[in-house]
Amino acid sequence: MLENLDRIDLKMLRLLQRNGRLTNADLAGSVDVSPATCHRRTQRLFDEGFIRGVRALISPQTVDRGTLVMVGVVLDRSTPESFAAFEAAAAKLKFVLDCHLVAGDFDYFLKIRVSGMPEFNTIHGTQLLGLPGVRQTRTFFVIKEVVDNAPLDF
Repeated sequence: MLENLDRIDLKMLRLLQRNGRLTNADLAGSVDVSPATCHRRTQRLFDEGFIRGVRALISPQTVDRGTLVMVGVVLDRSTPESFAAFEAAAAKLKFVLDCHLVAGDFDYFLKIRVSGMPEFNTIHGTQLLGLPGVRQTRTFFVIKEVVDNAPLDF
């Protein structure tokens, strides 16, 4: 799909990725097109799925979600049905930020934010272990976030 974009589209994507609050006028000026042209191009980038959405990045510590936890999950079966059941249940959990099907020793990795270890302990015992098909979990508490949500490089 990248071949459908010209240098102006690519520059717009890079700029918006770094600052989603750019006004249309500022974005147009940065890519050297008229505001009307910029608006049409931006709308096309949304319509064609290059931009999925725009949202604020909240500082986790300010909303009592300063503890980042990665959880590796192994399912008891590797079938399309067991994957679908797990994914549907995991998608409903508000504390799960990301859920990825992976290759290797685990079936899934979950990215979870909580207030601290006591909250995670409760969630682990009451919700994570009860997800469909979970045979084993392995928990990794993040000590330091070196790179988080970096812009895509293209």
